[in-house]
Amino acid sequence: MAGGGNAIRGSRVGAGPMGEAERGEAAPRQNVTYFCSREHRTLIAFAVEAQVPDSWDCPRCGLPASLDSDNPPPPVKIEPYKTHLAYVKERRSDAEAKDILEEALQTLRTRRKNGEVIF
Repeated sequence: MAGGGNAIRGSRVGAGPMGEAERGEAAPRQNVTYFCSREHRTLIAFAVEAQVPDSWDCPRCGLPASLDSDNPPPPVKIEPYKTHLAYVKERRSDAEAKDILEEALQTLRTRRKNGEVIF
């Protein structure tokens, strides 16, 4: 044998068969089925004592799923990405923007005259 010694491949000292004797008794479980709008079914096992949530994210498509197979929740509406400028325009009118720009330009011109800004 080359380099293997007496070790048995794929095992360790004290290794034995995995089973309930080693892990303990399994908790009583309940299986709950969730349904999404793409007709995916998801079976989730919960402990009997656990409070079962009304909704669950579908692991196949990511859409919300519910316990009601006849009326699954609709897909979440995804808002388009907004730029910083879009958010600013929501908060400021064109007149306010013009006033703010004029004030900033006046401050810059004053600082240039005083030699504080070179460019």
